[in-house]
Amino acid sequence: MSSTTIMLGISLGLAAGVMAGLFGVGGGILFVPALVALGLGQLDAQGTSLLAILPTVAAGTWNQRRYGNLHVRTALVVGLASIVGVEVGARIVVALPENALRRLFAVLLFAVAAQLVWRARRATRSYPDSK
Repeated sequence: MSSTTIMLGISLGLAAGVMAGLFGVGGGILFVPALVALGLGQLDAQGTSLLAILPTVAAGTWNQRRYGNLHVRTALVVGLASIVGVEVGARIVVALPENALRRLFAVLLFAVAAQLVWRARRATRSYPDSK
């Protein structure tokens, strides 16, 4: 891997992290397309994105715990359910052709974009003076 690719990856990671924080969307929505643009296949990009989330989760959990916002029981239930979901999802993903996986991810991107637009329009209608 060349130093240019590494620098581009770091830049895209920082930009995607900032945008994810600003817009409240999951980092994977931004990281996966960036990794595909860097030359990874769809399956590799999604797997890499999932691994890259771990430090973000650890930092976010630590900060939210300091603020008193962490509900341990709820986090454990969601975490354990996520483990099961990841296992099921991984089995489905490896059985799909990469083209189908890429199309399904595109559908997810459109759904997230539609939700962001819908929320923004709803907020504007609720608070007309906040334009």
